[in-house]
This record gives sequence, C-alpha cells and structure tokens, in this order.
Amino acid sequence: MTPPLREPTFHAVDDGAGWTLSLKKTPPPGPTRARPVLIVPGYGMNSFIFGFHPRGPSLEAYLASRGLEVWSVDLRGQGRSVRTWGDDRFGMAELAIDDLGAAIARVLALTETGQDRVDLIGCSLGTSLVFAHLACVPSARVTSVVNFGGLVRWVKVHPAVRAAFFSPWLIGRVRLQGTRRLARAALPALARYAPRILSVYMNVASTDTSFAETMVQTVEDPSPVINREIAAWIAHRDLVVRGVDVSAALASMAYPHLSVIANNDGIVPPETARFPFDAIGSTDKELLAVGDDARPIAHADLFLSTGAQERIFEPLASFLLKRSAKPAA
Repeated sequence: MTPPLREPTFHAVDDGAGWTLSLKKTPPPGPTRARPVLIVPGYGMNSFIFGFHPRGPSLEAYLASRGLEVWSVDLRGQGRSVRTWGDDRFGMAELAIDDLGAAIARVLALTETGQDRVDLIGCSLGTSLVFAHLACVPSARVTSVVNFGGLVRWVKVHPAVRAAFFSPWLIGRVRLQGTRRLARAALPALARYAPRILSVYMNVASTDTSFAETMVQTVEDPSPVINREIAAWIAHRDLVVRGVDVSAALASMAYPHLSVIANNDGIVPPETARFPFDAIGSTDKELLAVGDDARPIAHADLFLSTGAQERIFEPLASFLLKRSAKPAA
C-alpha cells in the first residue's frame, strides 16, 4: 500500500526585478533520489490547475505518488506571485530568463533529493518559456524537458487564434481585467449550450465540467505586452527572445525530451505542438499523442480529462523516472 503524500508547502522566490514569485512543493511519500521536477504554467493561467483534477489525483499528486519531488511556479503576474516594487509591464523574456532562472535556482537550493539539476515540464506557453530559457542560458542546470501541449514555432494557427491576434498594435493596447469572473460565468454556459465552441479548449465528452467554479481559479488576466509579442510571433512564426531565435536553437539541444500532444487542441494545434519533438537535436526523445474520436483531447483536457492519470500522467512519470535513473549528460 502506497503511503499518503505529505502536505504541499509554499516557498517565496525573489526574482531580482521587484516580484516575489511563488513555488509550490509537492513531496513524494518518502525519500527520493530522482531529480526534482519543475512545472511551468502557460499564458493567462497560474499553477493552480496542476494541483486539481475533478476525478482523481492531480498532475502534481500523481507524479509525487510515483516518487518524484514536484514543484510548480507562479511567475510574475500569476497566482501567488506578488509585485513589490517591480514594473507590471513585462514580456516573455522576463518570464523565461529572469523568473524561470530564479525559480530553478530556488528549487535546487531547497530540494531534498540531493540532486543539482532539475527536469522541466512546460505547459502550453510554459514550453515556450522553457525553451527560451535554455536557448538564452545554455548553462542552465536542466537535464530533461517535457513539452505539455506547448509550442515554439507556429506551424499551424487556429483561425480563432489568428483573428484574435491579427494586429500586434491593437492587441497590445487592450488591457483585459476580470477574466476569471468572466470565465466563471462563461464556462458552465458554454459546456451546456455551446460545447462545440468550448471544444477548442476543453471537451465535455472528456472532462467533467461540473467543477467549473474550481477550475477557473487557474485563469489570469492576459498581459497587453505579451499579447503584442504573441501577435508578432504568429506573424513571424518563429519564437525570438532577446535576439535569440529559439526555434532554430532547438537543433543544437541534446536534452532528453517528451512531447505530449492533444489530438483536438485548438489553442496549440497538433502540428504546432509537435514541432519541438521534430526540431530538437536530442537522440533521446519520445512523442505521446493522446485523444481519439470517442474521447477527443483539447488543451485543458491534458490536465483535467477523465482517465488522464493512466493515459497521460503515467507515461509522463515513467519518462521522467527512467531519465532520472541515468547520470546527467
């Protein structure tokens, strides 16, 4: 019988730019020598959803139950992070290089594993931030990298996403507030009356949406600066951060890599989510494509779908544990 998980703990991180970031640690039931795992959230969200699942263990709890020390971070503007004196106009470079660098250093300072490197799971735009960090900080203390429904090059763009970001100038001038409140009202209505529209992000056939009130706690207001950057990125196709072409840099990366792709993802289409797997220079890489006609998997379904524990979380845990058994390159 597996012993119960220990209670999560929260830790503050000074990013050096006037923000106190938040790290959540979900420890395994007992001692582990596997590398600590850091989960990086995407855009317009925080790390809450990694600790929630409507029908079973969450992503954090599942990985911890398999013997991994699991960390998730709220970067500036997300969740429990707090602005002290820093600017609230930041872009992807600040999140990817400065905030993620501070989070990695803090995890390695606090880990109980005795390891001096981390494995990274980038979720949605979190994948972009992870690869941007690695491209710009080649000395990063990172071993394995997981792309969880994320992107680096816009191989394909959903028409609704293209329409929303058609003008960098316009989208960069729009400041939306109260997004979580709007989602709280919209999600149950869409699930009931317009599931086809919702299916770009979440499928009612795959995910129990009766917990909408809880799910929306992961929603954050979008940033006008990042909106403008995404619009320019879509037009250019390739991700460029502080002058570094991240898409091109993938070819020189040798990190063990897993890409998890949702078959019905309208936010990051499968063709786009697959690009990191195809482009990375690593000879140690795996592709996990999930979803079918009976149970389509969209963007949020990767974390929340019924049966995600067996179909998604377990292959992810196996990938990480297998690489942790090998010495770092």
